[in-house]
Amino acid sequence: MTTNGGDRPERPKPMPRPESVNLTKPYWDAARRHELVCQRCVACSNWIFYPREQCPNCFSTRLEWAPVSGRGRIYAYTIVSQPADRALEGDAPYVYAIVQLDEGVRMPTNVIGIAPEDVQVDMAVTVVFDDVSSEWTLPKFTPLQAASV
Repeated sequence: MTTNGGDRPERPKPMPRPESVNLTKPYWDAARRHELVCQRCVACSNWIFYPREQCPNCFSTRLEWAPVSGRGRIYAYTIVSQPADRALEGDAPYVYAIVQLDEGVRMPTNVIGIAPEDVQVDMAVTVVFDDVSSEWTLPKFTPLQAASV
């Protein structure tokens, strides 16, 4: 275990804990390939996020995983200055946001590549992928202008 420059050992950062490996495995496998996917209802074409076993619109269980654009807008956000988990203290301040994808679903995420104080509601963003370990890749978002530079 490494230290944080003081006498306290660094704690490992929390990683995703999929409640149902079978349900979320396609999402995490796609993220590892740097692809963003969401569920889509075969019966009514409704896009769905977070992963579930039935469509919240028509209650069909005929769901498929499909690629999404990875583009959207910041729906809401907060700047985290005092993380609840000590392992994230070194990352603070950081932006925790809800991004509404062009497909309509809203995803919780982090916004990176911009100073936290410059983030704004309705800012156009695009997905980027953070390979946080050999097992986990986290979809995060960055301002659309920053991604195209």
